[in-house]
Amino acid sequence: MNISSSRFTLIFTLLLVASFLMSCDEETPAASAYVPEPPEWSVDASIYEVNIRQYSPEGTFNAFTEHIPRLKEMGVEILWLMPIHPIGEKNRKGSLGSYYSVADYRAVNPEFGTKEEFRNLIETAHEYDMNVLLDWVANHTAWDHVWTETNPEFYETDENGNFVPPVEDWEDVIQLDVDNPQMQEQMIQAMEYWVSEFGVDGYRADVAYMVPTDFWVRARKRLDEIKPVFMLAEAEVPELHQAFDMTYAWDYAETIRNVGAGEAELSAIDEALNENFEQFDKSDYRMFFTTNHDENSWTGSDPEMYGKNFENFAVMSATVWGMPLIYSGQESRLDQQLDFFEKDLIEWGNYPLEDFYRTLLTLKSENSALYNGDEGGSYLKASTDRNDAIFSYKRIKDEDRVFVILNFSDEPVNFTFDSGDQGRWFDEFSLDSVSVSSNYEMEPHRYKLLSR
Repeated sequence: MNISSSRFTLIFTLLLVASFLMSCDEETPAASAYVPEPPEWSVDASIYEVNIRQYSPEGTFNAFTEHIPRLKEMGVEILWLMPIHPIGEKNRKGSLGSYYSVADYRAVNPEFGTKEEFRNLIETAHEYDMNVLLDWVANHTAWDHVWTETNPEFYETDENGNFVPPVEDWEDVIQLDVDNPQMQEQMIQAMEYWVSEFGVDGYRADVAYMVPTDFWVRARKRLDEIKPVFMLAEAEVPELHQAFDMTYAWDYAETIRNVGAGEAELSAIDEALNENFEQFDKSDYRMFFTTNHDENSWTGSDPEMYGKNFENFAVMSATVWGMPLIYSGQESRLDQQLDFFEKDLIEWGNYPLEDFYRTLLTLKSENSALYNGDEGGSYLKASTDRNDAIFSYKRIKDEDRVFVILNFSDEPVNFTFDSGDQGRWFDEFSLDSVSVSSNYEMEPHRYKLLSR
């Protein structure tokens, strides 16, 4: 074969590049060899964060377990339990301390109950076809974690050999040496323990971005060898989808808080969504929410953050993209900032928003346009002549359609849709067939959730 010198040079160069890339892969197998897949049960799922301490007067596993049938009826499919481990006593904050100051990864907080009572919680959830995630803190531990005695080399220290907090105002915890391979192995074995011995279905990883991605990749591969797990990263970092199924939509959450406070226009939500679509693949699960334990305790209650538009933002967060999160007490219109370090019982009332959330979560599970990741529908913004007050969009997957119309104004609004948005739809809240014409009117702070 007669090959010109320029083509020969090109081929030789490509071979060298290929050889180099192959050698890099051989040197870093953990970061390149494994591609996780979300478990099948997560495709149409919604997630509910459980604050055991504040959930009941008892604040125990057993007391929460009694609520599992109610939550199943509401449409919840994934339970995320805030950390269940013993809480450190040295330098603890408040009288009860932070869940995230872990003293032993293989034990349960005796204030919550026993391991057998925790096992019963898991088994009860599984009986109701629900899945349970544990909150996992891999970046730091309590000052009196068992490793500080058995393996002090697992920690970072200052120039005098003293343990150090990861962040100045996290003075109740100390930084692990997250690059230490022996520590990483012990951490993965502890994660395996709860999956293999108790049937836990996955993890929510606290400050996941502060731990090396290759650690999470190895951990995910090991866990999936026990059974397919679901992994949620507290982070908004595309790289972490090498190991995690779902990440936080933090930018969206901050944006809707700013809109709720009157500090941003509705158009800021368009910008936040476009940023999400640009940064993340459609296959990446994204968690959308109005609040969680951090936002509730440190930023404000739902009424404080969103005022009369809270239900509008809740409808949006359940339908606009990804998987919706509900935090403990939101079904009772949570009007409290729950104390983080003390007992502060949720005021449950009569669950006034339980039917509201049931409607949202049921539609999520039944209409493929709202499914998670690749299985879900595309997003199409619906433009009106009152984009200053009305936010509207469709989700479309094959023949399934969801049409959302939200009036954020303090006044009734008459507005006109662009072509293509008219016709008859099913109203998920009124359970009536309704007609959407080119000219439309909505009452203040109201929402329409329509489907086909």
